[in-house]
Amino acid sequence: MATSIIAAKAEGPVVALAEGLSFWGGVDPVTGRVIDAHHPACGTALAGRIVMMPTSRGSCSGSGVLLELALSGHAPGALIFREAEDILTLGALIAARMYDRPLAVVRLDADSYAALASKPAARLTGTNIEAEGLSLSVTPLFAGDLALTSRDHAMLAGAEGEAARLAMEIICTMAAVQGATGLIDVTRAHIDGCIYASPANLTFARTMAEMGARVRIPTTTNAISVDHANWRAQGVPPAFGDPAARLADAYVEMGAAPSFTCAPYLLDVAPETGEAIAWAESNAVLYANTVLGARTVKHPDFLDLCIALTGRAPLSGVYLEENRRAGRVIRVELPEAHDDALWPMLGYLAGRLAPDRIPLLTGLEGTTPSTDDLKALCAAFGTTSAAPMLHVAGITPEAGPAPAPGADEARITRADLARSWAQFNSGPPEVDLVAFGSPHFSAAECRKLADLVDGRHCHPGTAAIVTLGRDTLAATRADGTLGRLEAAGIRIVPDLCWCSISEPVFPPAARTLMTNSGKYAHYAPALSGRAVRFGSLADCVAAALTGRASDTPPDWLT
Repeated sequence: MATSIIAAKAEGPVVALAEGLSFWGGVDPVTGRVIDAHHPACGTALAGRIVMMPTSRGSCSGSGVLLELALSGHAPGALIFREAEDILTLGALIAARMYDRPLAVVRLDADSYAALASKPAARLTGTNIEAEGLSLSVTPLFAGDLALTSRDHAMLAGAEGEAARLAMEIICTMAAVQGATGLIDVTRAHIDGCIYASPANLTFARTMAEMGARVRIPTTTNAISVDHANWRAQGVPPAFGDPAARLADAYVEMGAAPSFTCAPYLLDVAPETGEAIAWAESNAVLYANTVLGARTVKHPDFLDLCIALTGRAPLSGVYLEENRRAGRVIRVELPEAHDDALWPMLGYLAGRLAPDRIPLLTGLEGTTPSTDDLKALCAAFGTTSAAPMLHVAGITPEAGPAPAPGADEARITRADLARSWAQFNSGPPEVDLVAFGSPHFSAAECRKLADLVDGRHCHPGTAAIVTLGRDTLAATRADGTLGRLEAAGIRIVPDLCWCSISEPVFPPAARTLMTNSGKYAHYAPALSGRAVRFGSLADCVAAALTGRASDTPPDWLT
């Protein structure tokens, strides 16, 4: 079976990726070449090709990267998936509906997918896929069975303005893509599209703002790409700083709060268990579902704004109770005397073992992870899996129900953890920069960092930077933690996060960075072009104080 989600003609070489790819942080938005250093297809050109992958993974910002590629003429000729996929599909939908730049998006059943993946080239006509010895008939996506309220129909008819009409049209199309039969009211939204991943993000936001778009539910904004108040003084070039700040301003103009944090769960009012929300930003989605027990699909950039404008989201995925059960049980061999580096490595490995389904991790029942440990677990999981949540037996609130029928098993051993540590530690031991705060540091992490530094000062050749949200900055200033960190030579930067940081805020002379974030250890080689070291918070503090990282794994891994 072949379903055409977006119909367009295309012809070219087939590039069949063995695993999913995050376009944000994984594909150069200028050239369309794969830049994810950890992906088997690193270096492969995607522009103009028939790109196949089981599904995408990673950041919600991938939709913005795909839109940029479509607008510049460097997008794939077609995207073909085997499983459900939202992020790149939404980017392609925006390109077609708003900017008349269609690129084909098709979903194939497993047998048809395997057959096409073996072919060197293919041609899409809009109604067929043709390849050597293969012809597949393509059925258009049908969206006629969606149950809508009278208000939904009114928005579709333009009763609440052109922006709301367009937003509702996009939501309904994505509902059909996801197999939803209706929509759900949501109480709050979190916007990820405010990151300046490419000029296309600003193009979309200004288009919507100029249509008169205004959010109708409480809406927070993700970390942005500059320190909004200080980027000029920091020497950020206006060619980057101005559009990045204008992008943030566009969302504030549309009614979103200038929270500018990738950890909205750290704000004063976090979602409650069972609350239906609409968040983008992969780590935030994972934390909301996994740790808080709230309910949100991993909404791609641009759909987040559409939902904020209407208060409605497709009733699909993990909004539904039956879709929140584990599809794979991962049994963890827990090393004794482990430190906090365990949690991001577990998340990263669990995502590799469950790239397309919700896992249940067992073997950790005797541990007592902090909320910051769980934050690190969720963030790292989101770099390698498309799933919107995971369960940890004995720890997370929805880990109790039995896994879904047919759930299989996998294992994470001490040897797997050791290999993960080695993968994250490919750089030399001399460290020029220590990066804290991906996702944004909490007030508790700031206090722990200050306690570990204990009045000492960073090595003169090593910079240490913490990125955090405005609320956390205010809290650490009030309790004296900010002064302790600054006295140690640690720089505090609000609003932006490591995954959107750029020079000169990112020290240009740094050649090797160290982080305690599994998420940033994965993305940093492609995003920063630097070598990477990884370790626990204490390991990172030691590197900041001495300028060197240990070149051997921690004792608990040996």
